[in-house]
Amino acid sequence: MPRVLVIDNEGNRLGEFLTEDAVRLAQERGLDLVEVAPDGRPPVCRIADYGRMKYDRKKKEAAARRNQVHVQNKEVKLRPKTDDHDMAVKVRNTMRFLNAGHKVKITVRFRGREMAHRDIGAQQCLRIADACGDLCTIESHPRMDGRQMFMILAPTKKPQPRRREEKQRKGQAPTDPEEVEGLEHDPDDDINDDELDQLDEAAEAASESE
Repeated sequence: MPRVLVIDNEGNRLGEFLTEDAVRLAQERGLDLVEVAPDGRPPVCRIADYGRMKYDRKKKEAAARRNQVHVQNKEVKLRPKTDDHDMAVKVRNTMRFLNAGHKVKITVRFRGREMAHRDIGAQQCLRIADACGDLCTIESHPRMDGRQMFMILAPTKKPQPRRREEKQRKGQAPTDPEEVEGLEHDPDDDINDDELDQLDEAAEAASESE
């Protein structure tokens, strides 16, 4: 019968036992024999409360998930003709994404004869980068991909993990702007990227028809 190295519930090394004897020893103490190092020679087993071990492990995993920061890639779309007012909205959205710790892809879409003015597209990208100042670094400089130009901005500051659950347990109101509605509420926050694109295209079409 195979032998195992047994460690008790206080971390003391008890020595090598036949597996059957190790199981009997754990049962006498009202505990379980848990294999913790199956590749050891001999395998290492611990006398412990297996249910408690599972509970503690799940608790640690849940805490790690709560503290984990989920970094996303956001996109802000422009046109070579995007005016100053719309550009201010794009800058504000970009800064909001960067402050949340997300990377931002700045995309400039060209139509027809606009392809001859790629330098304007690069200027539009760099305007946003300059407006965001110390919030970002340029990870990928403006370059063409088909009929689109894109640039990647990376946040300079690491976002802090959310503490919503902890604040709720303490009876405090969350203070993260992304968790609180009505805190410097931006109407554009209620519109998704596709709807913003449609609004941009409608505005541009109206200005071209004038």
